Amino acid sequence: MRDAANIREVEALGIDWMGFIFYPKSARYCAEVPSYLPTRCKRVGVFVNAGIEDVVKHVGDYGLQVVQLHGDEDRLYVMKLRQALGAVDHVCTIVKAFSLSKPEDLQACEPLVGFVDYFLFDTPTAGYGGSGKQFDWSMLSQYHCMTPFLLSGGIGPDSRADLSRFEHPCCEGIDLNSKFEKAPGLKDVAALRKFLK
Repeated sequence: MRDAANIREVEALGIDWMGFIFYPKSARYCAEVPSYLPTRCKRVGVFVNAGIEDVVKHVGDYGLQVVQLHGDEDRLYVMKLRQALGAVDHVCTIVKAFSLSKPEDLQACEPLVGFVDYFLFDTPTAGYGGSGKQFDWSMLSQYHCMTPFLLSGGIGPDSRADLSRFEHPCCEGIDLNSKFEKAPGLKDVAALRKFLK
């Protein structure tokens, strides 16, 4: 999100989290603080292999409550980030994203169990996220860690039936993004409203 009016409209739908992408190569890159930031939902900053200082600065500038790591960040990075955030009295929920193409890919999240608050499972892309494509959710039946996760990757208006059939005790939310956009970073509020209802 980056358009103030669009932020207000989407926030009014009662969503829980709202994302701001701080990866310069993304079509949804948020280069400056919007004139309005949400107050009724959590603000999520999405980062890809960003420097620790850069993340901490954005947390302060945007009042972020959640940091989503969408690159190659490892356990040491997460430990250093928590330490740096703590040094400036910021406590953030940390989400680590993983792209899944086969069940074996789930093994990559094991070293971060106990170090992050959520995992986010997404579809592999040439870049980092935003593919608009859905991966095979059935492979998550082999996910047995206790860390809760968010389901991402191409969830759109036609995903209702698949979502109604999907069950996993650790799934705590879904990520609605590119399939609900009029343009990168600009959400289709009517489509979101209909889907949420």
